[in-house]
Amino acid sequence: MCILSMMRIIAGSKRRMKLFSPKGGISRPIIDRVKESLFSVLLKYDLPGGAFVADLFAGVGSLGIEALSRGAEFVTFIEKDKRTVGILERNLQKAGFVAQSKVIIANAFKVGAAVRDGKKYDLVFVDPPYARTADVSLESPLAGLMEALGSQVAAGGIVVVRTEHKIELLQRYGRFSITERRRWGTMAITILTSESE
Repeated sequence: MCILSMMRIIAGSKRRMKLFSPKGGISRPIIDRVKESLFSVLLKYDLPGGAFVADLFAGVGSLGIEALSRGAEFVTFIEKDKRTVGILERNLQKAGFVAQSKVIIANAFKVGAAVRDGKKYDLVFVDPPYARTADVSLESPLAGLMEALGSQVAAGGIVVVRTEHKIELLQRYGRFSITERRRWGTMAITILTSESE
């Protein structure tokens, strides 16, 4: 069962479109103001227009669909919960983005961004449950995911990691190093850039 939520697309071709979400709400929804601020930061990197994007731990697709609305070329959505995937697919159908997207039912910690047709990603959103980013050490699931992304993200590509505000990622994970960190209320966004192989 799903309902139209207060979550919506902020800008672009599907501006103001409301998204479906599970009845009873979803956990940790990214509020409009924060999403708008995040995408304003990404403009500095000339993203997401024309970009090949992955939305990991996608939920109902808020970040990935926003990227498509703002001109991303293609988005791969990775989400392991089948019920949530059904709602994500409804949102893609409503937005008319089915042909510009692929939905994979999987645990992103295990598959990373699941490269499609050998093409590497320009932008990856990493938004796991906060409990899964409490440990950011080199032995953590997050570090393992960043290692997998090392072969899936193009040189100069961006990975955006959303965490609780008190979490500080390491400066470097393999090919990725922190470019900047922003904090909004109880959450933080860390942007890491991929170096050349």
